[in-house]
Amino acid sequence: MDEKQPESGSRQRIDKWLFFARMAKSRSIAQSRIASGQISVNDRKISQPSHMVKPGDRIGIVDPRRDVVLLVKEAGVRRGPYEEARLLYEDLTPPENEQAVLSLFELAARLPGSGRPTKKERRALDRLRPDEPWDEE
Repeated sequence: MDEKQPESGSRQRIDKWLFFARMAKSRSIAQSRIASGQISVNDRKISQPSHMVKPGDRIGIVDPRRDVVLLVKEAGVRRGPYEEARLLYEDLTPPENEQAVLSLFELAARLPGSGRPTKKERRALDRLRPDEPWDEE
């Protein structure tokens, strides 16, 4: 397999670029993310892994944990270490709002008074009610 080395300013397939930039563990994972609509180039969703990117393109990656915005600086030559991959892009991701990010515990916790009462809340309600029988017929 004799691959040509990309020239500076040349175009490259988006799946290959994501792999070289270490945004995906493999090209097949990059291709599946592209097909599912998680990747956009210049604010347009793409669906073909063969879409070509060039320096100056903005790549948006939608992830369940965070959204990433990258500016392509150059085409990749190989999947190298992080320091080498970091030279392929400029990270334009806006800083996260730390208050908006909730931990798993905070997501699972229920606010007091919402939903069905807990056993403790039900007992407190029973103490407030008079001792009348429930079944009055």
